[in-house]
Amino acid sequence: MSDPVAGLGRGDGSVADEGGTTRPGRRRRRRLLRILRVLGLTLVAVLVLGTGAFLLWANDTFAADPAALAVVTDDPRVELEHRDGVVVMTPTGESDGVGLVFLAGAKVDADAYAATFREAVARGTTVVIVQPFLNLAILERRPLSAFTDEAPDVESWAVGGHSMGGVKACSYAEDDGVDALVLLASYCSLGDLSDRTDLTALSVSGTADGLVSVADLDGSMPLMPADTTRVRLDGVSHAQFGAYGDQPGDGTPSVSDDEARVLVDEALLPVLVPSGG
Repeated sequence: MSDPVAGLGRGDGSVADEGGTTRPGRRRRRRLLRILRVLGLTLVAVLVLGTGAFLLWANDTFAADPAALAVVTDDPRVELEHRDGVVVMTPTGESDGVGLVFLAGAKVDADAYAATFREAVARGTTVVIVQPFLNLAILERRPLSAFTDEAPDVESWAVGGHSMGGVKACSYAEDDGVDALVLLASYCSLGDLSDRTDLTALSVSGTADGLVSVADLDGSMPLMPADTTRVRLDGVSHAQFGAYGDQPGDGTPSVSDDEARVLVDEALLPVLVPSGG
């Protein structure tokens, strides 16, 4: 016969259950589980709030200037279409067979670059402006073909980008099917193009740029083709490579937006005009 007193008491005054676990032990275990549960819920809440805050920040974009965009949409020489994640600009006249896949800068609306390329498109170049995933080009994972397929008649492709968009463009330029690279107020930090002797590369920057320094540009040159052409536009700021208003931290331009667009367009001519054109 079992001892009727067994399991009811211990020498230290605690009471054990049939499994030998004391009541204070069970309380400590329950307390630990409650703490872990609270910590887990707190961590989930922090992650949810942090993700929500990031998404709100990423989607608070620099919108295209309506007046500058209207000039493009009213231009009979240019057709502008909004497709899935891209803005496609094509000439209404004869195409020159050249195409440019251009990635928007961080949190900048793709439409903001329509004015930048209006004259290039009017001359015959097709431009596919990419609105990157979450408006941040470094997060873009679509292959280059997803953009070049938008213009199957193009014979020679260039890639490019503004600011963060240019950083991503450098990785696309590693593709042997890319003939040229156009960096506007940007530089390579993803992708090593130093061995692309067949790649025409152009780096255009502004002297009033407050966001990309000469040191940044100089430091990236070892990743670029040795014969990269560098152009400095006097008085042009970072934001003037697009049409989306002022940008925090940028410098003060000494030229108008219209003048800046003319200067940028002239700098693009050697790359976007076919040989002999």
